[in-house]
Amino acid sequence: MIADALKGRRQIAMALLKPEWEKNYHCRPAIDPIVCVGTVLSHERLQDGRYNLLLQGTARAKVLREAVEYPYRVAELKPLVDEPVMEIDLADERRRLACTFEDERLLETGIGRRFHEMLNGHIPTATIADLVAFNFLEDINLKQSLLAECDVRRRVSRTIRAFTKLQSLLHEFAPANFCNDPSLN
Repeated sequence: MIADALKGRRQIAMALLKPEWEKNYHCRPAIDPIVCVGTVLSHERLQDGRYNLLLQGTARAKVLREAVEYPYRVAELKPLVDEPVMEIDLADERRRLACTFEDERLLETGIGRRFHEMLNGHIPTATIADLVAFNFLEDINLKQSLLAECDVRRRVSRTIRAFTKLQSLLHEFAPANFCNDPSLN
């Protein structure tokens, strides 16, 4: 599959297997119909034939049908189209998100500083919120539902709510005098 993708458009759709996929793993376990299409930016073929890939998500799509004549899964996809929203309409959400990245503990981390910089730049709010979901949120069902959400304002708001909830939990359970020396943790 990877070799064929690399010969062509270098695109792969990543799908989430539905619960209880283990029962049918070696056949065609059920997948969620909403997928993320990624472009292979770089690859490394390992000695055992597997690959390490660096993918960049380029589109969200819905599986319309799967072809069965291939030794791997191939599908016809329909791109999901976001409902248009102007950046000015996301100003409150951007301020809320920027506020969360003013936290000292986040600013002490490389990723926290990078998000702080992005929020003070020109990257669209929706793009930053999608990156927050990818990098910080762990609930796979939430992430899948965000992938399927075409209402940008709702997707951004849901991401911010989940992230601020996660942040408040970390504050609740993390000591106020968190030590940056990993040998003491």
